[in-house]
Amino acid sequence: MDRRGFLKFAAGGTAGLVASPIIWNTLYDAVYWTQNWGWIPRLKKGAGEYLPAVSKICPSGTGFLVRTVAGTPVRTIGDRNNPVTHGSITSLAASEAELRVSPSRIKKPLLRSADGAYNAIAWAEAEKLLKAKAAAAGKSVAAISGDPTSCTNEVLSAILRAKGSKDFYFMPDEEQPALAAWTSMGGRGRLGYDIENSDCILAAAPVLESWGVVAGNRAAFNRHHPVGAPSTQKLIYAGPVQNNTAAGADLWLPIKPGTETILMLGIAHLLIKAGRNAADFEHGYTPANFKEFADLAAEYTPEKVCAATGVPAQRLEAAAAMLLDAKAPLAIAGSELGSGGGAAPVMAALSINMLLGRIGSKGGVVCLPDHANVVKGAMKYSEIMARPLVSYTQDVASGKKPAPAFLFIHAANPVYALPSDSGMKQTMQKAGFTVAVASFFSETCAEADLVLPATLGMEAFDDVQTPYGSGRITYAFARPVVKPFGEARPAGELYIALAQELDVQLGVKDMPDLLYQHAFALGTPFRQMMEKGTVFTADSAAPLPKMKFNVRSLKAALSAALPGDAPVLAPVVVLGLGTAATSVPPFAAKTVTDYQICGKYSVAQMNGATAASLGVRDGDGLRLTAENGATAEVIVSIFEGVMPSSISLVAGLGHTAFDEFSRGKGTSVVSLTGITREPGTNLPVWGTAGLKAARA
Repeated sequence: MDRRGFLKFAAGGTAGLVASPIIWNTLYDAVYWTQNWGWIPRLKKGAGEYLPAVSKICPSGTGFLVRTVAGTPVRTIGDRNNPVTHGSITSLAASEAELRVSPSRIKKPLLRSADGAYNAIAWAEAEKLLKAKAAAAGKSVAAISGDPTSCTNEVLSAILRAKGSKDFYFMPDEEQPALAAWTSMGGRGRLGYDIENSDCILAAAPVLESWGVVAGNRAAFNRHHPVGAPSTQKLIYAGPVQNNTAAGADLWLPIKPGTETILMLGIAHLLIKAGRNAADFEHGYTPANFKEFADLAAEYTPEKVCAATGVPAQRLEAAAAMLLDAKAPLAIAGSELGSGGGAAPVMAALSINMLLGRIGSKGGVVCLPDHANVVKGAMKYSEIMARPLVSYTQDVASGKKPAPAFLFIHAANPVYALPSDSGMKQTMQKAGFTVAVASFFSETCAEADLVLPATLGMEAFDDVQTPYGSGRITYAFARPVVKPFGEARPAGELYIALAQELDVQLGVKDMPDLLYQHAFALGTPFRQMMEKGTVFTADSAAPLPKMKFNVRSLKAALSAALPGDAPVLAPVVVLGLGTAATSVPPFAAKTVTDYQICGKYSVAQMNGATAASLGVRDGDGLRLTAENGATAEVIVSIFEGVMPSSISLVAGLGHTAFDEFSRGKGTSVVSLTGITREPGTNLPVWGTAGLKAARA
């Protein structure tokens, strides 16, 4: 089928793409700029327009408007009509127009030669090689995805399952330990948080910095805190560093890194003491093991919690009082690093929500349905989430599992994002053939055999399905409002074409068809979403689960050793410094401060007492040595907004790939961490690491 044949099909012809002998060509260029579909946004030559779009590089899928001039995007701004973000935009999404033409964009397919160098090749050669390697691998195939909100995961997982493999993994994030906690306590589906309708939030996570749907969190915070009027929502933040979330909070609980579970149990102790005994649990039952939980919480008196966490007893009592006074309180727990956190803090936070009757309540914990699959043979979202990538890579590295003959890495940079003892590099080295599909040349691309340039969200058809942290079902389309950069091609079309070449029956013809089937399954107005870029939202109708306290896992997690007096890493994630898959956006470089990086060195913030104990002063050099032996030289900055015996470093630095804005600048926070196993759940965890420090 040639281009004209595809146009005939797109306009209503009966010939299908499956009959095409040239599948690659029909799916790549015909879907985008040659079709006559009326619902595709049109660019008027020379005109300036504001086109609704959604970010695929911001982890929370921020909605925004792309301003185009003569078809060229020049900036992105917040979209006030977006029902999730209400005009709020993250610094990463605000940089997307500039990132589109970043020096680190991959322009052509790249093939590694025998000497390790990369040579540009034609797409035809790349497609032929891709099909041959995938076909020859048999069932020895694996895939890693860094975009859990995309329906392209269905296509990739269906290909693996059709070949007899279940080795499909998401990059570690906040949802994986949260889902483990949720299901272990009786939860079903996905865990959500109705932040917008809560009047008091206890957050052991940087909800205004990087956690969850951060643009939506900020929009909700702004609406609840109008200028010149009383606020309608209280925010209690528990964290080791006075970051933006702490600065905006009504009450900051400064805690030692890694003591979130103890803090939550201390607040539970005070709630139970005040009469919250779950006897009148709002959904008609009392959790059978409440007494066992109450006995555990009774051990965590304010004095004991103060000794372990550093939070004064008076502040702990003030936090409990604010929760008791609220009509719609909510407790949230997560990871300061955004990955590598444990399930125990989430269990403890869910226990507080149970005591307050906030499971399935407006402004409380929400039961969200699992993503609905429309692709034949696709793996369930919760099934993929339940399998930790690090467990797989460590098993491959140690020889417990065979290395895959073919490894697909989609929109992810695990070589940079995971600790060195994760086994990721060894897995790539042992794999027979590794393909990285990415928009930017990352550390992972530098280890792959074949690198394929992928489009960004504003250049392709894709979607964003209910990111973690949402309080309701959301669905948005990414639409091509500009031409793809260089020879970049849409990853979704690549995978659909590969499936057809391998005779895998998906039940979808192309990405627009896949999006249409998803919209139909949700009952959303597909044509309106395509033409106007509207976002679908709906309250969840998932049945309420019967919850229980997971006392056994909490006790096991509490048996782990607490951080001592030695310095402990306290990471801070700033979206302006990008993600592992994007690095520092050139446009956002001007927002990087002297408190984050000084020259080529990361800045280590610590309070005066910590600096004095290490014998350093403001501006001194400091050598950090991690438990895994990794070292880093940093510059000391005295800041009293950091807990004693804690050293704060900003994440997102220390890249060895990408471009001049990122390469060779600062220290990778993850490189200073090591993987341990959480007692009780056996989940791989990292992010809270002990450090040795000496003057450089």
